[in-house]
Amino acid sequence: MKIIVTGGCGFIGSAIVRKLVNLGYQVLNLDKLTYAGRLENVEEIAGFSNYEFALVDIENKQALEKYFDYFAPDAVVHLAAESHVDRSIRNPSGFITTNILGTFNILEASRLHWERYGMCKNFRFLHVSTDEVFGSLSLDSDTQFSEDTPYDPRSPYSASKASSDHLVGAWHQTYGLPTIVANCSNNYGPFQHPEKLIPLAIIRSLNWEPIPIYGKGANIRDWLYVLDHVSALIQLLKKAEPGRSFNIGGGNEYTNLELVSSVCQLLDQKLPNHAGSYKELIRFTKDRPGHDARYSVNSNFIKNQIGWVPETSFKQGLEDTIDWYIKHEGWWRSTVGKSHNR
Repeated sequence: MKIIVTGGCGFIGSAIVRKLVNLGYQVLNLDKLTYAGRLENVEEIAGFSNYEFALVDIENKQALEKYFDYFAPDAVVHLAAESHVDRSIRNPSGFITTNILGTFNILEASRLHWERYGMCKNFRFLHVSTDEVFGSLSLDSDTQFSEDTPYDPRSPYSASKASSDHLVGAWHQTYGLPTIVANCSNNYGPFQHPEKLIPLAIIRSLNWEPIPIYGKGANIRDWLYVLDHVSALIQLLKKAEPGRSFNIGGGNEYTNLELVSSVCQLLDQKLPNHAGSYKELIRFTKDRPGHDARYSVNSNFIKNQIGWVPETSFKQGLEDTIDWYIKHEGWWRSTVGKSHNR
């Protein structure tokens, strides 16, 4: 099976590229290499005969068509996206061009290839999206996002991802392209960019610097270990019925304060600091505009349809993540520098 992965040098993208290559799939990784995409993330499989990389911007339609003609994929896993809410608030235009127009371009390249090769019923276009398209749940509610939850995006990032989801659905309904949409909860794990909360908390702690938390830290997120997410995506490629959407959650809901406190507690055990507990570094800051209160993902549909459930406990996943950042100081220091110089 030959698979094109867009954004395969990013956090989730590199995780699925590494897994697919190690499973023996033929993979072509298309990535623009923005601040969040790094060749170091796929360095371990760079020399494999079943792996290729191409420096490609998904806003370049001609380049996409060239690589589709060359590679003739059996499936596309589309992850290339701008993905940080704070950046979308400061500069929304990049999110519109990449997440909406870029998705349109990759859909069109996929459709033209699929039609050219006889509309093979086994072809798959898997679009990796977010639970943020569903909006916000009340902190004192026990409701969850399901596949039937109405879209209600509240930031430029989530609005652009919601738009891309609708494009994918339209290309299935209008052209018959065999598409699947996966809406995941907050991922965490190795290789995640330091702008995200868990690596930010780890790195600020290791540097003995203040750890900022919005508001009072009461906002709740559902956390999913990245390798569990990758497992779900691969099973969707194999088993999912085209035209459907699937929610992928970790079943680990914590407030931001609870999450950061857990990071600090584990670091207190692993790397005690003579200055005190890492929790002393926590600082509450002015809240983010339009900050969603709570995300909670119901994963019953994917469990019932294809038998996927997350396998990594939050404690184990968080420990493994912290250990990785401790051991890979060179990676995150160069990543922080690259981001600051953007």
